[in-house]
Amino acid sequence: MAPQVQTRRPAPVPPPTEPKMTLATVLRGVIDVPKRTLLYGVEGIGKTSFGANAPAPIFIGAEEGFGLLDVDRFPQPESFDQVREAVRTLRTDAHDYKTLVLDTLDWVEPLIWRYICERDNQANIEAYGYGKGYTAALDEWRALLNDLEMLRAAKRMEIVMLAHSWIKPFKNPEGDDFDRYELKINNKAAGLVKEWADVVLFANHETFAVKDRNKRVRGVSTGARLCFATRTAAYDAKNRYALPDSFPLDWAEYAAALKSGPDPLALAEEIKRKAAELGGEIEEKAVALLGQSLGNATKLAQINNRLNARLAEKSAAAEVA
Repeated sequence: MAPQVQTRRPAPVPPPTEPKMTLATVLRGVIDVPKRTLLYGVEGIGKTSFGANAPAPIFIGAEEGFGLLDVDRFPQPESFDQVREAVRTLRTDAHDYKTLVLDTLDWVEPLIWRYICERDNQANIEAYGYGKGYTAALDEWRALLNDLEMLRAAKRMEIVMLAHSWIKPFKNPEGDDFDRYELKINNKAAGLVKEWADVVLFANHETFAVKDRNKRVRGVSTGARLCFATRTAAYDAKNRYALPDSFPLDWAEYAAALKSGPDPLALAEEIKRKAAELGGEIEEKAVALLGQSLGNATKLAQINNRLNARLAEKSAAAEVA
């Protein structure tokens, strides 16, 4: 009797799917999405008040000035799990809040360190070995940012993260090192958070350096509290909305700047002034680019940023000389 030959049934063919990446599905236009704002700055300048004036805010945090404002807040979290629980509650429960304010990141960081140290049976963040604890903490920072991203998508809430600044030495790969204001958390975590944010603002008092009769330099403050939206050698800042270089530290001013963008005429005047200060070939190129970009606020902002960098280089060179 001949052996029976077993044949395999062919695998079922999956039904055809509707193609999505076609020219017919291409979209165009500005997408209005809730923004991810990081504001950091010196102590007592009004960071918490900035967040309190955002649309329908609710706070997660434990700052001292936080309790002096008439705002809605979660109970003070005692662990990193409770921070994430508060974010998840906002995502899953019905509410009318429009802005989540995390006050502050340098208050959250020790909670993250304590969480991973307890999980990994480490005495403290340094016990992991050189830099390894801070690297391990990045996964928890990513988890928190993912929670915030899910909240932003589910409830279309603005995310505002507040933090303090400190002055740290900056290792300059192109020349001499110098001091600058930095986000008051570990450098690795700071880089991750700044990359995630749409807008990074540095808050400080407006000050000027003046020389007296004996040529001694002293700082003079005008009393104005400002947000700075463009990176300089002194601090980190960025934005994706062609914001002005600086504006008053006030949510209404920030919202107006986001809505209207920079004034092209005012930007053009700034560019002319800065180009004249630099002079020479740089001035010629800037004036030529200005003529090609009149009325285009985004391009004008890019020219202005380049001139800011050149002025910073000129100032640094003058100090060395």
